[in-house]
Amino acid sequence: MTDITAAEQSQWRNLEQSSGKSQAEWLELAAKQTFSKHSELVNWLKSEFAIGHGNANLIAHRAKQAAAGGAPGAEDLLAAQYSGAKAALKPLYDQLMSYVQSLGPDVELSPKKAYVSLRRNKQFALLQPSTATRLDLGLNLKDVEPAGKLEASGSFNAMCSHRIRLSTAADIDDSVKHWLAEAYNRG
Repeated sequence: MTDITAAEQSQWRNLEQSSGKSQAEWLELAAKQTFSKHSELVNWLKSEFAIGHGNANLIAHRAKQAAAGGAPGAEDLLAAQYSGAKAALKPLYDQLMSYVQSLGPDVELSPKKAYVSLRRNKQFALLQPSTATRLDLGLNLKDVEPAGKLEASGSFNAMCSHRIRLSTAADIDDSVKHWLAEAYNRG
């Protein structure tokens, strides 16, 4: 089981426990809605059931996938990101994920086609295999001056204020862990 699958299963368990509704019930509720946009369904779930954005987003994504007959799952998206020339970056991803999961049980992983978004109440970081030799760690650290490895994100990703470029396990040092923890604490 990948980290993403375990985190998603944990998120479903927590949602089911806090709401009293099963995953199937959530997906059925979402499937009955006729919203044309993903964000409309997410906003409806948040306002109608007073659930957080991450949970509403999870329900909306899974309902859309179910309606489409299944779309690439988290495992498939992650496998595609770290395939071929980028396969050598998977150990860096795994090392970062191990650290992220030590920060707290409330981290939600949301894999996309090109990266994995890390969320709490909002996105605090993302991990993206940008080249065959570099994994980029995007961080949301508003009002923090870039210094050392921590650079302004520039055109890297509009969802992040900063980026750290990582090529080897040695690059994941105490400063990287500090900035990742700082972003987590702000998320």
